[in-house]
This record gives sequence, structure tokens and C-alpha cells, in this order.
Amino acid sequence: MPDGILNLNKPLGPTSHDVVRRVRTLAGVRRVGHAGTLDPLATGVLLVCVGKATRVAEYLVATRKVYAARVRLGVATSTFDAEGDAVSESPVDVTRAQIEAALAPFRGKILQVPPMYSAVKHRGVPLYRLARRGIEVTRQPRPVEIFRLDLIAWEAPDALLEVTCSPGTYVRALAHDLGQAMGCGAHLAALTREASGSFLLEDAITLEELAVVASEGRWCDHLLPIDAALSGFPTWRLGADQARRLCMGQTVPADAAQGGPLAPGGDEHPMQNRPTQVGGEDGTRGGPPGEGAALACARGPDGTLLAIVNHDRAANVLRPHKVFCSPQP
Repeated sequence: MPDGILNLNKPLGPTSHDVVRRVRTLAGVRRVGHAGTLDPLATGVLLVCVGKATRVAEYLVATRKVYAARVRLGVATSTFDAEGDAVSESPVDVTRAQIEAALAPFRGKILQVPPMYSAVKHRGVPLYRLARRGIEVTRQPRPVEIFRLDLIAWEAPDALLEVTCSPGTYVRALAHDLGQAMGCGAHLAALTREASGSFLLEDAITLEELAVVASEGRWCDHLLPIDAALSGFPTWRLGADQARRLCMGQTVPADAAQGGPLAPGGDEHPMQNRPTQVGGEDGTRGGPPGEGAALACARGPDGTLLAIVNHDRAANVLRPHKVFCSPQP
């Protein structure tokens, strides 16, 4: 089975799950999933994981995102975007300077209330299901971070924004909250994801292009390696014996690793020092990480990615977290 990551340019209309089903059909592969949902009315970078790459989807989801957002002032909707029904309309008599001033409080670390039409669950039930039944519940605000929020153009009643944000940010909610702050209401009229981590829209392949290369048997040429999801992790290089033991699910001493940890290739990955719960249903092996544990990559003598490990600093050992290679005889 092929393994890797497809950087797809999602078109307007289909859901992220629709795109996954289309990739399954075109590629003839069952094990396919996406990393970071895009709403039907959104376009742009949708990362689709194939084969073993589905096991690194969580690390792709955890990276910051860049969006181009068109916010229409004067009309608030039930879903906070153009798909919903208008719930209020107001005249728009604002200046670019007033919009700039209204954007300022939304930069940095903020608390955001998720929309009712979202997949966030309330007592085990997705909010959108409650919303469709006319039920509205109190939602707890969630911390998100807006690293960049720029007004690119003001074409009344539309404000074109560029947003760089943490994972889990609802740009729809940002548009709605901006409208509330300005007193005229607003909704998200259009959204394009321009980047997800290091994956850029300019490098993405369309579904139409994928269909062509799939018909020619060349779709695997567009698969990016699993390593692409782990570029921010530090790396340990193991000798042949230690590599074999790790692939068998055994803990190995860190001081036995040849060369020790290598520096990550870029900015620190947001999951790198996050506490991890291991022992899941996806083939994860090993015990809980010790105090001070951090995620890292382990590679074999030839540089092949073997596993994601927990470097337990207290015990100075590497515990297998997600193993990608079978042990060699």
C-alpha cells in the first residue's frame, strides 16, 4: 500500500469527507483520511493522508494555518457564513480606519466561542445536530491564537482579511465577532486556506489533476513522505541493533543512539513537547511518557524513518510511540 501525504486544493462545494471518498476512488486505496477539516464553502489546502500517513494526521492538524477570508459586513447569519439564513441586516457605514481599529482586540491569544453549526460536541452530540433541531446551548469559550490579522482590502461591504492562526480557530466565528464589535453584524462570505503548516496552496494539486494522473497510474508521484509531517521534531539516529529493538516495540537507551538527537529542521513543532497518551487503537506501542518526555523521530542507520518516540529525559530512554517499520531479521 502506498503511504504519504497529498496536498490537495479543495474545490468549493464538497465536504472534506467527500474529498476523502473521491481520493479513495481515484487511488483505489481504502486507508485515507484528512488532516484539518474545511467547510463546504471553503477552498484551498486540504491535507489528505494515505496509508500509514493517517497515523501522523494529528501532527498535521496541530500546525498553524493561513487563510484569505472575505468578511461581508451588514448581514449576520445563523451559521456565521454564507450558507446560513440571514438573522439580522444593518446598513454599513464604516471606514477602513474603523475596521482596522476593530481588528486590534482579536490579535494574539483570545477566547473564542465556537459556532452552534460546528462539530464541537455537547454531551456527546455535535453542536450542528442540535442547531438543526433549533436547539441552542451555551458553549464554553476556547483559547485560540491569532498570530496575524491584516486588512488586505476594503471593498464595501466586504473586508478581505489575511489570517494566520492556531489550529482550532473558527474563522467564521472571527467574522461574526468582528461584525458584533462593529455593531452592524457580519458573516464569512468566502474562505481560502493558503497554507497548513509548511504545505502551501501554490504547491497543491486539484482533484481534476489528481484524476488525470490517477488514470495514467502516476498519482503516487504526488505523495509527499510521512516525514513531511514531522519536520519540526528532533531526530535520533539509531544503530542497526537499536533500530531492530525499537521496531519490535522495545524501549532503547538514549545514550546508545549513534550521534544523539539532531536539531529539528525548522521551527519547533507545536506537538513536540505536548504530553502524549500512548497505547491507542492505531498501533501505538509503549507505556506512558515519563516526566519531561518529548516527542522525537527515530531513524535507522540509513536515515529511514522508524518511529515516533518519547524521549524520556528523566530515564534517558527512547520509548516507541508510533512505529512505522517492521523489525528486520
